[in-house]
Amino acid sequence: MLKTRIITAVVLLAVLLPVLFFNYFPAFALVVTLFVGAAVWEGARLFGIGESKARVAGFVGGALFVALMYSAKPGSVNALYGVAALLWIIRYAPTLGLGLPQLGGAANWSLAITFTFAVFAAFFAIVGLYLHSPLYLLSVMVLVWIADIGAYFSGKAFGKRKLAPTISPGKSREGAIGGAIAVLVIASVSVLLAGAGDTGAAPWLQDTFSYKLHARFGWGLTLLILLVIVMFSVIGDLFESALKRRIGFKDSSNLLPGHGGVLDRVDALIPVLPMAALVTSWI
Repeated sequence: MLKTRIITAVVLLAVLLPVLFFNYFPAFALVVTLFVGAAVWEGARLFGIGESKARVAGFVGGALFVALMYSAKPGSVNALYGVAALLWIIRYAPTLGLGLPQLGGAANWSLAITFTFAVFAAFFAIVGLYLHSPLYLLSVMVLVWIADIGAYFSGKAFGKRKLAPTISPGKSREGAIGGAIAVLVIASVSVLLAGAGDTGAAPWLQDTFSYKLHARFGWGLTLLILLVIVMFSVIGDLFESALKRRIGFKDSSNLLPGHGGVLDRVDALIPVLPMAALVTSWI
């Protein structure tokens, strides 16, 4: 399994890194569209839609994403980010305590439609953050990856109290706290290393999300926003885990051998990216 994970990761990096940094938008848009189609297909399956209909949903989702990507105006995109952020607060996060609706009912289909909307918003945010700069996009995604890695090692070392035992028994409160601390520490160090003007040890870090936050809002609000981002990355992870547990899936698909599906790789990013893109529009 480890060998398969490593091979898949190497292949993905070999494809994605050149697409990300060669600054050729059509290639980037194509890759993002493929991921959107896969994510919509996987999401449809998690909500109990049959395989054939789920594939149709994936194709339609990818086509719709392309049409909207090339026709959307900045103001409408910001509204999309805002609605997606609000949905996570009032619709998806509460289900972690209240439970998901039964498969097949009207509430399930309503949740499926709004979750597809949230997936669209996340990938729109990927495009928007990429257009700011590839480094800026990575600087947002890295925060989520740091939180996940920090939570894993903190949970292994100190985890005693379960975070959501009925959804994801392996996650602990101590792990979540450790992930948050890791993000705050590493983000703070990156801001200090970036410095001001050409005086920093690593001035290239000035084009990162954490640095821009600090430059606009100062330390207090920057650290608060980072904590909110970590919190919603955990919510995104748990929400997808709840969807998989409800329908009895181990992974959202087997598209990425050793890693599961696209949603398994981006679940924690889905709520974070629109929020980061919305905050970016303010700074």
